[in-house]
Amino acid sequence: MLQTNLTHVLSEDDYNKILAENENVMICCGRMGPMCVPVYAAMEELEEEYPHVKFADMEFDLPDAHVIRNLPECAGFMGLPFTVYYKNGKVVKATSSLQSMDQITEILDEHFDKNK
Repeated sequence: MLQTNLTHVLSEDDYNKILAENENVMICCGRMGPMCVPVYAAMEELEEEYPHVKFADMEFDLPDAHVIRNLPECAGFMGLPFTVYYKNGKVVKATSSLQSMDQITEILDEHFDKNK
C-alpha cells in the first residue's frame, strides 16, 4: 500500500466502485519514488480545494493496476506515475511522470470546473 493520505485503490473492484460513485476522479498510479511522491503531495493538498473531485492512488505494481497500465491513453507512457483523470467514468486526460501543482490544477480546472 502506498504511504499517502489519499484513498487507496487496492483492486479492480475498488477502481470500478470509485468511478461509478464519483463524477470527477483523479487516480495517480505509481510507487513511492521521487517522481510520484510530489504528485501525491499535490493531490493531498488539493483535496480541500476541489471537494467535487475524488482523489485516489493505486500502486503501480498491483496486478489489478492493469486497469490503468493498459489504458489506450497510457500506451506510450514511459515514466511513473501514470495519472488519469475521469469524468463520468470516461478518461478525459492522462499524464505521465512528474506534474507540478500548476499543471495538475490546470487539468482539474479544465475538465472538472465546479462552475460548469
